Amino acid sequence: MCDRTLGAIFAGMTSRRQFLEQTALAAVGLSLPAPRFEAIQAPRGFLDVRRTPDSVSVQTANGEVRLARAANGRWSDGGTIVTTSERSDALNVSLAAPAVAITRVHLRWRARLTDVRLILGDAWERGYGDLEWRSWVPDRVMPWYAATYDGSLTHSYGVRTGARAFCFWQVDPEGISLWADVRSGGVGVQLGDRVLDVCDVMSRAGRQGETAFAALHAFCRQMCPNPRLPAQPIYGSNDWYWAYGKNSAQTILTDTRHIVELSPSGGTRPFSVIDDGWQPERSADKMGVGTWDHGNEKFPDMPGLAEEIHRSGARPGVWIRPLQAMKDAPESWRLPRDKAYLDPTVPDVLKKVGDDIARLRQWGYELIKHDYTTFDLFGRWGFQMGAAMTRDGWTFAAGPTRTTAEIIGELYGTIRQAAGDSLVIGCNTVSHLSAGHFEICRIGDDTSGTEWARTRKMGVNTLAFRGAQHGAFYVADADCVGVTNAIPWAQNKQWLDLLARSGTMLFVSLAPDALGAEQRRDLKEALALAAAPHPLAEPLDWLTTVYPSRWKMLGRERTFDWIGEEGAGLSH
Repeated sequence: MCDRTLGAIFAGMTSRRQFLEQTALAAVGLSLPAPRFEAIQAPRGFLDVRRTPDSVSVQTANGEVRLARAANGRWSDGGTIVTTSERSDALNVSLAAPAVAITRVHLRWRARLTDVRLILGDAWERGYGDLEWRSWVPDRVMPWYAATYDGSLTHSYGVRTGARAFCFWQVDPEGISLWADVRSGGVGVQLGDRVLDVCDVMSRAGRQGETAFAALHAFCRQMCPNPRLPAQPIYGSNDWYWAYGKNSAQTILTDTRHIVELSPSGGTRPFSVIDDGWQPERSADKMGVGTWDHGNEKFPDMPGLAEEIHRSGARPGVWIRPLQAMKDAPESWRLPRDKAYLDPTVPDVLKKVGDDIARLRQWGYELIKHDYTTFDLFGRWGFQMGAAMTRDGWTFAAGPTRTTAEIIGELYGTIRQAAGDSLVIGCNTVSHLSAGHFEICRIGDDTSGTEWARTRKMGVNTLAFRGAQHGAFYVADADCVGVTNAIPWAQNKQWLDLLARSGTMLFVSLAPDALGAEQRRDLKEALALAAAPHPLAEPLDWLTTVYPSRWKMLGRERTFDWIGEEGAGLSH
């Protein structure tokens, strides 16, 4: 597929998936010198994208412009220059465009990739039950990284975490494309005299004898040189999947008593997390107003509640939606795309976010869960973003001089600094930009306390296809086990067992009326496992199903029945 054809598909593209890349280094027919890291013999089917690409183009509001190749990895058209150069076992990409607004940079590496059988990609923020190994889908958008499998070897391609652009991959039988979205909101970035450090392109050749999961986990470690990881296992309770916002200080203390009773005594203590529902003026439609300096009438003393949780033997945690606008927010603070949310390019907004997070820490909350920032900024969930990301035509209050990725990076840095020694979990946060900032990341959409099909779709799929990020980017959170009477325990127990033995974190939502003798016995066993470190579980049949049933955990293979005799049912 030619470069012009690939560029044209952006107008109608709305799906976001995962993808591919792979293969034959031989037929790249280029006259350029290769960087020194390409000197080793390439294995079958591996295309080393750390070499100079075969073509580079940029997109502007007027269309796509093919850049002419010059010396020393420079590509130019008038004053617009893209430079590719070796950096720390990666290919660094930078952009200078003093006179024109740029929306995307497109790098293309050509090769015959005919040996590829299956391709896997990542997600912009969370997974939505839509992750899977697939065959050729040339226009498939694969955020951040992609892996290819030829029946034996798994090769991986991606960008280093912390990029200053939203990067995605496309793979087709003729080569691999990297697209770097450098827009500011929905318009092109105007860099002026500034040179943008766009991203570091990385790749890893598969090894004989390693599984596809092991290969991807190794590549995730390679992409994130400095993950921020907690010193101890993370486990405990979160009240959302039984209370759904109908909570109070008393229900939280009941939660705390239950999680302490069910957890092992001594050693690592469980968390008891207050989710949505504590904030002032939270309305019946579940949309609170963005004031976070005190609780509502059901939570009259938030610092005192944190102390009570601590005295009860648990570690207090709390939820916040930091970009939700207060009723009296100044007009200048509001996001131009949607006035219901705050604009993080406004210095006073960043100060408010930092003050709100710091206050939660000062109240005594040792885990801070911040939520919704991706949706609040883009107006779309991850599965709706595709290559378009957000609607066209808007930018931030500060103007289009910085990329959206840069703006989000500053927001995350503000949250991280304000949290101090409290752990931070990002929910609905951009995964590749969260790595290195936050100890924990919710890697999938919500599971459920009322619907088993949703827990299977969001939980099992997420853990299987993004579990490789655990311990490499952050602690992976595939979401809670909603222990309620609405879901048969025989089904929920399987999800509990998988999480407890996965090596990732385990959080449970404990409806008081669902804690019978069987549930208590199983929860005690699971929480004892979660309180200690374990090797990362590996899905064994993930190449052929979206809900892997065969897993290697704690050195043994275990099989789960996610579907049952009556079939999959419906999820919403």
